[in-house]
Amino acid sequence: MAGRFPLYTNNDVRRKLVKALRRAGWDVVRSVDTLPEDTPDPKHFEKALELGRVLITNDQPLVDNASQWIEKGRPFKGLITWPRAHYRRMTMGLCGRKR
Repeated sequence: MAGRFPLYTNNDVRRKLVKALRRAGWDVVRSVDTLPEDTPDPKHFEKALELGRVLITNDQPLVDNASQWIEKGRPFKGLITWPRAHYRRMTMGLCGRKR
């Protein structure tokens, strides 16, 4: 699909959101499908980089990793994040809806 980019989600992203994104046509790889469940956050950031995917997370340590990369002038595909509190206001269907 035009305008779409590959995504990588860490363990904090709800499975329902991953399913909604996939139904909407997004190419999503979950961290649990690539690395063991107890893998430290920086390794997930590195895996998203290695795979050339935009990282989706609401885990603050991963957001901090991205900030450090930006400060060092190191490129990466991108980061999508939001506060966990927003899960109460958003439905998974709304998050994955086609526009």
